Amino acid sequence: MSTRSFSISSLSALALATLAVCGAPSAQAQSAQLIAAAKAEGNLSVIALARSWCGYGAIIDGFKAKYGINVTELNPDAGSADEIEAIKANKDNKGPQAPDTIDVGLSFGPSSKAAGLLQPYKVATWASIPANEKDPEGFWYGDYYGVLSFQINADLISKAPTDWADLLKPEYKGAVALAGDPRASNQAIQAVYAAGLSMTGGDHSKAAAAGLKFFADLNKAGNFVPVIGKTASLAQGTTPIVIAWDYNALSGRDQLKGNPKVNVVVPKTGVVAGVYVQAISAYAPRPNAAKLWMEYLYSDEGQQGLLNGYCHPIRFNEMAPKGKFTKASLDKLPPADAYAKAIFPSLEQQNAAKEIITKQWDQVVGATVK
Repeated sequence: MSTRSFSISSLSALALATLAVCGAPSAQAQSAQLIAAAKAEGNLSVIALARSWCGYGAIIDGFKAKYGINVTELNPDAGSADEIEAIKANKDNKGPQAPDTIDVGLSFGPSSKAAGLLQPYKVATWASIPANEKDPEGFWYGDYYGVLSFQINADLISKAPTDWADLLKPEYKGAVALAGDPRASNQAIQAVYAAGLSMTGGDHSKAAAAGLKFFADLNKAGNFVPVIGKTASLAQGTTPIVIAWDYNALSGRDQLKGNPKVNVVVPKTGVVAGVYVQAISAYAPRPNAAKLWMEYLYSDEGQQGLLNGYCHPIRFNEMAPKGKFTKASLDKLPPADAYAKAIFPSLEQQNAAKEIITKQWDQVVGATVK
């Protein structure tokens, strides 16, 4: 008899556990059945989770310590498209090189579902995930986001802007930069869109055009600096105000260690959230470990781990009022009420805005960002 054989009783128990967690996409939470089935699989393969990104190093270590399940960390620096290709390339591979789960940009959720590359699962905290940020059938679901913020060199800017309209004031002449080229960079495109939402009072249909006009006015006023703003240029003073995702701005603040002092401000209006989503591969060799990983990520513990890494957990607006985050992690962020105003544009709204902004930036704004 093979040394890998199970007794009849243990095999039956495993089969029952696996059936319980695999028979439907509904949430099993961190149940004894799901944990047992995941431990029987013995491993989880994740991909594109750099340990320095969103606190994933500590999150992965926490999962391993809690459940005793090994985690294979595939290609930590991969992009979303690479993750999708890894699923396709390994669909017949049952070993650790086949990713069980993916962590991708919002647009890759619907396209991957349409291509038949995902399987459905709804975590126990499903109801607290905003409807626009999840597939109703459970094929993909938002896990964390950043909001557009102002990263400010406080040694050079004594009075910080508090909203988009403030950036037009004379005291910010030659100070404001985007963290990318709005003809190609999603971060920059979303910044233009966010400014437009602020100018139109939240009208998505007019936001792209209004955002372009805002940056045209900013450029005419001499306030816009047409270079890609980075932490280094902020510190050097060439771009004292950089419009960037808050997690990038906050990480840059830590990197500079007070030299110069950096303030990160979430604007009062036009608070646009950029979402990353989770999903389980349709070909996952370890589906139960994948489901347990999802339960861990969306639990209070997992959401706290993401916040520790400055990536705003998707359940923030539900958890924060209940005092579920540590004071230490919240104290490192802009005020919590700023995030309560976060707007989650639909994929259709984002695509429509991108089409207008990328094609009309040169004509309307006339500033080449390099």
